[in-house]
Amino acid sequence: MENAAALLGWTEALLWQGFLVFLRVGPMVSLMPGFGEQSVSVRVKLGLAFAFTLVLAPIIGPIDPSGTIAMPSVIRYVVTETLNGLLLGIGLRLFVLALQTAGSMAAQATSLAQIFGGAGAEPLPAIGHVLMVAGLALAMMLGLHVRVVQLLALSYDMLPAGAFPVPSVVSQWGIGQVSRAFSLAFTLAAPFIIISVLYNLTLGVINRAMPQLMVAFVGAPVITGGALALLLIISPVILQVWVEAMHLFLANPFKAAP
Repeated sequence: MENAAALLGWTEALLWQGFLVFLRVGPMVSLMPGFGEQSVSVRVKLGLAFAFTLVLAPIIGPIDPSGTIAMPSVIRYVVTETLNGLLLGIGLRLFVLALQTAGSMAAQATSLAQIFGGAGAEPLPAIGHVLMVAGLALAMMLGLHVRVVQLLALSYDMLPAGAFPVPSVVSQWGIGQVSRAFSLAFTLAAPFIIISVLYNLTLGVINRAMPQLMVAFVGAPVITGGALALLLIISPVILQVWVEAMHLFLANPFKAAP
């Protein structure tokens, strides 16, 4: 009976530890790149959250030293750990939104915004869809899941379990992350925007010099072909810049955005 009681206590502490880890892992998995996409079913996301929990729970020490399951502590951990997981997940999700925004900006600048707009679960132009799929594939190939586990393990030092995040710090961090996401999106789409501006200026000069020339019939195929050629040439650089920015976030998610 003593051994059974000890085993029961050990099992209860283990389940309590896993439950507390799952509270932080679940929201983050539902928002992180790749695993949190709309095309991934809820059952797969739940299985991935359990898998991350099994990997992470033995790495970190006991979250609740008391090991007691009381209703006030359960409510506190449910609220705080869910908020902490959402913060980390939103920070990662902004990189996907930055890549999608860059693709939309590039498509609008090069008259490709309406081609294959509904190819994915989220309506995106062709350039945005290609960049997003390529970026997610590259992130997975470079071990995004391993880096996420490392981030979750280190997050307990930056966001202690059971403690509410400081609202002022969270607001400043959120503003910085949104600003960095839009800055990154504009940086990634800058080559297409620059080429579009130069191209339209050239068309304007030609139209003024030769009013009888139907510039639209000549210009539309040129800008479409030029955009596709530019995408072929510059997409590796775009993806490299995007992956490096995400790795910097994973290394230190609460560093001030440049």
